[in-house]
Amino acid sequence: MNRNRLAGILLVGASLALTMPTWAASTWDGVYTDAQAAHGADRYKQVCAMCHGPALEGNGEAPPLVGRFMPDWEGTNLSDLYDKIHDTMPLFAPATLKPEDTGDILAFILQANGFPSGAMPLAAGDGLKSINFDVSKSAVKPMVKGRRAH
Repeated sequence: MNRNRLAGILLVGASLALTMPTWAASTWDGVYTDAQAAHGADRYKQVCAMCHGPALEGNGEAPPLVGRFMPDWEGTNLSDLYDKIHDTMPLFAPATLKPEDTGDILAFILQANGFPSGAMPLAAGDGLKSINFDVSKSAVKPMVKGRRAH
C-alpha cells in the first residue's frame, strides 16, 4: 500500500473517530463500590465531619454534602467534584488528601446521596471526566446501541 493511500485511510479513520458520539457513564451507573464508600465514610469522619457535620448536613459555614448540595453539581462530571475535594479540602490543610482517599470520600458522598454502588471502584484520573454528575435518573439519556443518546 502506498503512503498516500495509507495517509488517506488514517485521515478518514481519525475524522470518523472525532464525529462519533462517545459514551459517558452517569452517577446512576454504579461507579463506586460499597467497600470504597465504607472506607470513605471512615476518612470523612476523620477529616471532613468537623466542618460538614457527621450526617453531611453542613454547619452554616461549610455547605451540606447532601440535599441542596446536589443541584450545584448538575451538568458537571465527577472529575470536577473530585478536583474540588482533592485541591481545596480539608479546609485546615488543603490538597493533603491522597488520591485514593479523595476517591473514597467521593464514593461515600455519592452513597449518602442515594446513588447506587457497582462492581468497580471509583478511580482517580481522566476516567472521572467521562462520568456525568446526573442529579436525577430522569436526566440520564437512554442507551442506543451501547452508547447514550444525545
